[in-house]
This record gives sequence, structure tokens and C-alpha cells, in this order.
Amino acid sequence: MKLHTTARVAIAALLIAVCQLAQAHAYPTHEAPGAGATVTTSQKDVVIDFDDGLEPAFSSITVTDAQGKDVTSGKAVVDPSNSKHMSVGLNALTPGVYTVSWVALADDGHRTQGHYAFTVK
Repeated sequence: MKLHTTARVAIAALLIAVCQLAQAHAYPTHEAPGAGATVTTSQKDVVIDFDDGLEPAFSSITVTDAQGKDVTSGKAVVDPSNSKHMSVGLNALTPGVYTVSWVALADDGHRTQGHYAFTVK
């Protein structure tokens, strides 16, 4: 009986830890343009919404062309009225493939990052 109680406590502790980890990171819920999207040369910005609030000073979006050249027109901005919303302006785009790289530092201090590509026609 003591073994069953110990096992139950261990499983409960593990489940609590996993739940806390799952809620401790900011992940994208919406991207515009999205991964694999095809857009026109009039695309003016990249916008990413996250499932958790972000620390503006440590969160970023960069966009590079196929040669690795940065095409952003400034620093990424976290919306002061919605800390889950981050965007960055773009310089004029030419046809080609672009890579979006993002770093998100959640309000609780956990860092996530990712990247994806979109195409300009």
C-alpha cells in the first residue's frame, strides 16, 4: 500500500511540473504572413500573436531575404496595450523567399524561439 501512495505522489508531482512547463512559454497563435504564405511586394510588416505576454526588451522579430540580408525597417515592437502582440515593419520587398526568425521572452522569464519562411511574388 505504501508503494502505491509513493507512486501516486510521484505521478502527481510530475503532472504538476509538466503543466507548469506547458504554461511557462510563449508560443505563436497567429502569424501574418504565415508560414508558407505567398504575398505581394506590398507587404509592409510581419505580425505575430502569442499565447502569453512578452517582455518587450528581450523579444524580437527579424526578417531576412534569401541572401541573409535583414529587410526590417526597425526594431520589433510589442504592443503596449496587448503584450501578446508583436510586429516589425519591413523595407520594400522584392520577389523571393524570406525567413522570419522570432524570439519571445514570456512575462515569467521563459524564452522560446522559432522561424518560418514566406514567399513574395
